[in-house]
Amino acid sequence: MIRVYADMVADLFHVGHVAFLEKARAEGDYLLVGIHSDQDAARYKRMPIMTMAERMGVVRACRYVDEVIGEAPLVISREFMVAHAIDLVVHAHPRSEQQAFAAFYEVPAGMGRFKRLDYSPLVCTRDIIRRISAPGDA
Repeated sequence: MIRVYADMVADLFHVGHVAFLEKARAEGDYLLVGIHSDQDAARYKRMPIMTMAERMGVVRACRYVDEVIGEAPLVISREFMVAHAIDLVVHAHPRSEQQAFAAFYEVPAGMGRFKRLDYSPLVCTRDIIRRISAPGDA
């Protein structure tokens, strides 16, 4: 059994998130998803709108997900991978942001256990927030 790990903020859960989780699940037999804390998300994106419990709940309800971990670390360590029996770590980000995410996945990449998935531009949380704040402009 191949255990795949994906991490995310999962704020305002949408079709882009579902597409990512479907791709992640296709990489193995079991999908474990880590949800970042509000504080960690705010450090590199923005403060989430949904609570941790809400974000974990919607991800847990996704049919591609087998297990959810809250307060997931931004930087994946060897110890974290061993503790959760992770065989492969996946993440989707635009190629232009490769450098920004390199430190987060340095350990699994060094172990040959990291795969960057194609980033899907279907929709992003930023787009949804823009639509809400300026409904006539969307």
